[in-house]
Amino acid sequence: MIKPWKSIPLAGLVLATSIASCGGSDRPATATPEVHAYCGDDYVAIERRIDRLLASLSLAEKLPLVLGEFPPPDGLNWRAPGLPDEGIPPFLMIDGPRGVSRIAGNATAFPVAMARGATFDPELEYRVGEAIARETRAVGRNVLLGPTMNVLRHPRWGRAQETYGEDPYHIGAMALGFIEGAQTQVPVTAKHFAVNSIENTRHTVNVTVDERTLREIYLPHFRRAVQEGHVAGVMSAYNSVNGSFCSENMHLLHDILKGEWAYPGFVVSDWGGTEANTPSVNHSANAANAGLDLEMFVEKIYGAGLADAIASGATTEAALDQMIRRQFRARLCHHLDTNPPVVDPTQLETAAHRALALEVAEKSIVLLRNQASTLPIARAAGVDIVVTGPLADVENIGDSGSSSVTPSNVVTALEGILGNAGTATVTTLDHEPTTAPDQATITNADFVIVVAGLTTANEGEGDIGSGDRTSLDLSASDVQWINAVAALSSHVIVVIEGGSAITLGSVLPNVEAALFAWYPGVEGGTALAHVIFGDVNPSGRLPIAFPAAEADLPVFDNVSTEVSYGYFHGYRHLDHMGTTPLFPFGFGLSYTTFSYANLVVESASLPATGTVRVSVDVTNAGARAGRETVQLYVGTPTSAVAERFVRELRAVKQVELAPGATQTVTLEVPVEGLAYWNVAANAFEVEPTTYRIEVGSSSRDLPLTTNVTVAP
Repeated sequence: MIKPWKSIPLAGLVLATSIASCGGSDRPATATPEVHAYCGDDYVAIERRIDRLLASLSLAEKLPLVLGEFPPPDGLNWRAPGLPDEGIPPFLMIDGPRGVSRIAGNATAFPVAMARGATFDPELEYRVGEAIARETRAVGRNVLLGPTMNVLRHPRWGRAQETYGEDPYHIGAMALGFIEGAQTQVPVTAKHFAVNSIENTRHTVNVTVDERTLREIYLPHFRRAVQEGHVAGVMSAYNSVNGSFCSENMHLLHDILKGEWAYPGFVVSDWGGTEANTPSVNHSANAANAGLDLEMFVEKIYGAGLADAIASGATTEAALDQMIRRQFRARLCHHLDTNPPVVDPTQLETAAHRALALEVAEKSIVLLRNQASTLPIARAAGVDIVVTGPLADVENIGDSGSSSVTPSNVVTALEGILGNAGTATVTTLDHEPTTAPDQATITNADFVIVVAGLTTANEGEGDIGSGDRTSLDLSASDVQWINAVAALSSHVIVVIEGGSAITLGSVLPNVEAALFAWYPGVEGGTALAHVIFGDVNPSGRLPIAFPAAEADLPVFDNVSTEVSYGYFHGYRHLDHMGTTPLFPFGFGLSYTTFSYANLVVESASLPATGTVRVSVDVTNAGARAGRETVQLYVGTPTSAVAERFVRELRAVKQVELAPGATQTVTLEVPVEGLAYWNVAANAFEVEPTTYRIEVGSSSRDLPLTTNVTVAP
């Protein structure tokens, strides 16, 4: 099982190790400790087997092995060839960020990754990864394309729902949970490497980003997936970074991923991810030399182009051998040859997986507002509830793009409330209350629940979905519907669905309570009802900051083909600008209250190799059992570095507390994890200075503060 919320040091990079240090020159040149960690104890035998296979193949036999097959010869989608006569199976790939893709038929649709990010629970995500991968095997596929782990730079990104949030530390912890759980069943492919967060121009946009921002914001979570999670594959992104397409980006793939990080796994292009390049010998050679090991899904720059590049000397057959080696390594180290998937419909949409989807949905729902303790509602005789809103009875589980899942059935919000209302009376109104009878229905109700928000028509993957959002606001029709209800009732609960932040200032002051339910999966309606009626005390926390207005965030440019990403985004940007968010990162209310006291730091002065270790007493001061997410942020108020964050998340721990109970929580941060990228030194460096440690329940609710000093 994973070690949740372990901080990854940034300063000490692990480089590839020489043959001599591996125990002797009789081992293959690739048999490094990194390969050992990736493969397990039989790594030397696997490398020797690959050596023999490569030696037996002609160039003509090798070239097809780095190019996907389309259309697949056996009807299986997204196939990359193997050598069946030599016991090397093909890759049979399928998407799965929130469940097995609809192209394979019915499967369990879990809450989207952003919802799962709101649980702040990597161990729960381990179980989700394992379940999705188990269903991957059950449909006969042997590679799961996920998790999506890009930083959400702006909430209008169409695929925001597919990632875990805006904070690289948080994303790294959640993605590691998914990877380690899923890879108990099948190899997985982390995506999209790197600096990918625009849909509408994803094939043509060049993102300019300075080295410090790249290293501190857009790469740490991928590094954790590689060095801690030993992820089988990495998918390159469509876009260009600093003038070079990610599928042939020498700095990203060669220098960092396979060089500094010593990554022994394979790199696959996004589907058609080389299509923006003009096919040429130069592009073929660039991709091969940078380290693109597999082009999917049709021939653009490999195949004949790669053959020409080798013939011209622009790249080498040795480079091709490495591309094949990395693919074969993944197949053999993950035992696809000896433990292939077996089609088994009984493992799809099992009761256990639906129960897990319910648990995740329950833990993901964020209570944003609860004036006068309107929630929870008693399910008792005499209580009259009206359920209305454009999404009340809609199966709203996420994007229609590559992450789309088709479950056999979905519990809508209305169905969940009807099925869990007990003896309370539930009336439905499927339109805005404009007539006198409709208005009387609203006025006479004890509570009115309005379900609204986003759908696949508003956000999704580019080309095959809706692309980027056009606004952070609720639609005018949603606002009108909610406010029409609020004008007739003082006890309105609004439930908002969607994939990322929505500005709610036009409706929030008019309602007593608000819940953010994300795209909640097959059991979303049941989970919502359990929260509304108090069976579950809400514990979801926002993995992204909700701004009061879109203008409070950096500009989102999904039109230009040249954009620049700065150092600040999300809650870091809001803190830097001194702007108050509508809801801060890490925010979420509960039906109980928690208090913090007695922050103690083990040592106020530390060497650069030390560990910041603090303890804090957390008390459930209310009358209900609850789950608190204790968050530790670090800032550098006396830093001599030109730009540092006001604060950034560096440790998290969750506690379950009975009413009146107190628990002492210990939080740890390796000092190396406080490093910044020193551009002049071209390395991570821990600045000797005083660091401010803040502990609390969100990035803007940090009642306890202390300092530690890192010595020179």
